[in-house]
Amino acid sequence: MAWNRTLLGSGLACLASLVTTVAAATDDVDASRSRELHLGLAPSVLKIEAALPGRYAVGSALVVGPELVVTNCHVTRDARAIEVLHGGLRYPVRGQRADMARDLCLLRAPGLGAKPVKLGAASSLRRRQPMLAIGYTGGAGLQFSEGELVDTHRLDDGAVIQSSNWFSSGASGGGLFDAEGKLVGVLTFRLRGGERHYYSAPVEWLRALVDAPLSDERPVAPLSGQTFWELRDERQPPFLRAAALVQGAEWEQLLDVALRWAADDATDPEPQRLLGLALTRLERPAEAVVAYQRALALDAGDAPSWFQLGALQHRLGQDAQARAALEQLDALDTELAQRLQARLRAQ
Repeated sequence: MAWNRTLLGSGLACLASLVTTVAAATDDVDASRSRELHLGLAPSVLKIEAALPGRYAVGSALVVGPELVVTNCHVTRDARAIEVLHGGLRYPVRGQRADMARDLCLLRAPGLGAKPVKLGAASSLRRRQPMLAIGYTGGAGLQFSEGELVDTHRLDDGAVIQSSNWFSSGASGGGLFDAEGKLVGVLTFRLRGGERHYYSAPVEWLRALVDAPLSDERPVAPLSGQTFWELRDERQPPFLRAAALVQGAEWEQLLDVALRWAADDATDPEPQRLLGLALTRLERPAEAVVAYQRALALDAGDAPSWFQLGALQHRLGQDAQARAALEQLDALDTELAQRLQARLRAQ
């Protein structure tokens, strides 16, 4: 028996060693792919300088075609001159096509020969999908930030991207890329007080700007107007009003915003999900269940709604329904499913 125990112990040790070796090899492959992706994308993300009255603004820009880069209009809107920096040289911008509301400006810099990015699609993104943000954070060297997709928010024939990729001033105009290295968004703004509140303009908005006629181009000069995220009060997009109310735990106000939002757009699951959250925090669980069910009727792949629905159903003693929600969730997000399963077992 001692001999058998020795063999068993040796076998387990070998198996553990093999698992460790495989895990290490997988990590090495992932790290190699990450470095390859970084190196491949870096030449397409450039620094820009905008000459403003009495100072310079520094931002990032993405090469999207021959002699063309895109950046955020809030970086360059007060500029009387703009230069694109690449390979130790400066390329003056001679023309721009601006969409101030969407915060995207397409700049033409004659002579610029940098490699353009490949365009993806924000509309195909899914929660928890790996994302890579690249920009000149702080205006210094190029910075890479790995994160994941948090959510997308419908707006103006597109979907503003929310991710956990950290960035700050100087990175505006940089790129948000998927795991294949395709551009899905332009880094645009962040909300204070949240680690997962970083927002990018969708690449679909960029396509519309690139496809606009050359006659839309104007000389570099100060621009007027506000971007969508700078609007306030009733003019502000509802997903931004809701985000601020969630951060402030203002549940009655969130309920009001979500109700009006749902009435304005009956096809969007997001206001129904927010209704569920507000009603849960206001201790109205039965109504919250109905709201989450409506959200899932519009988007059956909404993992956070399945999680909240299952938790509420368990709380209300609807254990069969809660287990059904768990089964749906397990096919979408194993981490959330494990959390829900632990909650069902604990209570």
